[in-house]
Amino acid sequence: MTSPNNSSTVTAAIHYLVPPDNGVRAYQHINEDPITGERPKNFTRAIQNMEIENVRGKEDSFTTDNSGFQFEKEYYPESVDLLKRLTGASRVVIFDHTVRRNRPGIDDSPQTRKPVAAAHVDQTTKAAIARVHRHLPESEAPALLEKRFQIINLWRPINHAALEWPLALCDYRSVNPEKDAHPIALVYPDREGETYGIAHNPNHKWKYLRGMTPEEGVLIKCFDSVQDGSVAVFTPHTAFIDPTTPPDALPRESIEIRALVFYD
Repeated sequence: MTSPNNSSTVTAAIHYLVPPDNGVRAYQHINEDPITGERPKNFTRAIQNMEIENVRGKEDSFTTDNSGFQFEKEYYPESVDLLKRLTGASRVVIFDHTVRRNRPGIDDSPQTRKPVAAAHVDQTTKAAIARVHRHLPESEAPALLEKRFQIINLWRPINHAALEWPLALCDYRSVNPEKDAHPIALVYPDREGETYGIAHNPNHKWKYLRGMTPEEGVLIKCFDSVQDGSVAVFTPHTAFIDPTTPPDALPRESIEIRALVFYD
């Protein structure tokens, strides 16, 4: 329902991580079990209703350094140049992209990716360092890791406005990194990745830009090697059901580009 005191704030369900007991690291297998058809995991999720503020008109208040995310009013196909211009980085390496479509009646899989309805961060520190080694020549990786680097996603809708299953972003200034972020091992047949699942914290401040169009984008910081408290280190984010979405809204379609961002 819409808050009676602020028409730009909605209350919606956030799917938070419930970590395994006794400090055990969470895990989830990427491939389905051939017998059960499920992806084995050792954690659950719990739904918490949280306020999510529509910050349209206040986009300039948020940057990748203060909140962990930054809106861009025009999305340029030249994504590398855009990231350099907005961050001041000296080198940008795009290593992945994902197209997500909400397709009613079709299960989510690596081939038919849907919006992710779970509060998460794409990479832990361990996973971010592994990405540098994986995507850059081994002769270059040590020197690059000595300087500041980040992983930033550039997300935007495609084909039409994202009124259905929009993207919510949690302001890093409201996050307790040590208590809220829990590593989850992503078990592939040939390797292991690691993300953060985000546990509920009533102090979380969730934001979104209602009705983002294909001409608009948002930078989502997934990792920053500067971890001295001076800048945001990461951005929890999730898709959510917006109670103000029109009933005839088209299913959400979006693309996100993932990039390693380096500084001299």
